[in-house]
Amino acid sequence: MSSYIHQIQTATPEFKYSQDELRDRMKEIVGGDEKDQRLLHHIYGRSGIQTRHSVVDDFKSNGSFELFFNGQGATPGTKSRNDTYIKKGRQLYVDVARKLMNASDLNTTDITHLITVSCTGFYAPGPDYDIIKSLGLPSSIERYHLGFMGCYAVLPALKLASQLCEANKDANVMVVSVELCTLHFQARPVMDDMISASVFADGGAGTIVSGKQPGSGPHFSLDGFESAITDKGKDDMAWSIGDQGFNMTLSTYVPDILSSELDSFLNPIFEKYAIAQDDINLWGIHPGGRAILDKFESTLSLEDGALNASRSVLANYGNMSSATILFVLKELLESSSSDSPQKAIAMAFGPGLTIESALLTKQS
Repeated sequence: MSSYIHQIQTATPEFKYSQDELRDRMKEIVGGDEKDQRLLHHIYGRSGIQTRHSVVDDFKSNGSFELFFNGQGATPGTKSRNDTYIKKGRQLYVDVARKLMNASDLNTTDITHLITVSCTGFYAPGPDYDIIKSLGLPSSIERYHLGFMGCYAVLPALKLASQLCEANKDANVMVVSVELCTLHFQARPVMDDMISASVFADGGAGTIVSGKQPGSGPHFSLDGFESAITDKGKDDMAWSIGDQGFNMTLSTYVPDILSSELDSFLNPIFEKYAIAQDDINLWGIHPGGRAILDKFESTLSLEDGALNASRSVLANYGNMSSATILFVLKELLESSSSDSPQKAIAMAFGPGLTIESALLTKQS
């Protein structure tokens, strides 16, 4: 039994920054010596990002400084950051869920399962509770939360949604991811922290997955999933909780590690589903950074423009951790359609290094 992505909705917080604006502010905030300042300029200039969003305006020179630079300096405690996640995050969760219902031909009573996803904050009763109460979803709805998995977490969420639909022909599963990465900014002239601050951003996205095929309009069928943990890279991407927010380890070796593992990851997928790389019409790659997309494109010798959706999302939104892949899939869904079904592959990467993928078919 197939399952289908009926629609995808996204939301971003109100505060928008240009990458140049953030670059100049980071030079002021992070400080460091002349070498650090030149490195910051270089990192931001080569990021492939034009704009990003945050739930706080503290990084503007005339910001309100509700979280950062308000007496705690640039390193507020984990509690204050998580309190901001609760206050701002629940608004985005409900916003995305409401957009999904407003755009759907389903009623609130039709939603049977709710999956929430995040790695940038915690609270209970959680975002599932907020969505149910705000939208009037059935209190008997089955709820699941995928937490602290990192940038790839939406793909396991889609896999779970697909499995639920296979087990229950009447299932309609809402998936909502919200990530507030900017709350964990670390103002230190340390390479990992400077790279993280140059790419991560805030945003939310969601979808409704059902075993019933949509009657009209472009949509994806979910055809299969694969996951793997690479033989190397465990120490090159990691996410832990510190006293002053969450600490990201993001090595500059990550693009090279992913590039070296792509063939060994993709070949079993192609064999399992009896397809070849040339059969893939659409590529939805998590834009963890410009270097990752560049390496991916060159390693697989993809045609120019094959990663336009990923590059567009990176340019306009930055890396919003797990929510980002849904932004990319939305771009692919809304791009020019073909009269024939188009094979697509979505891939995302995270701590481990873990690689998750979904094989989809876009149908008009």
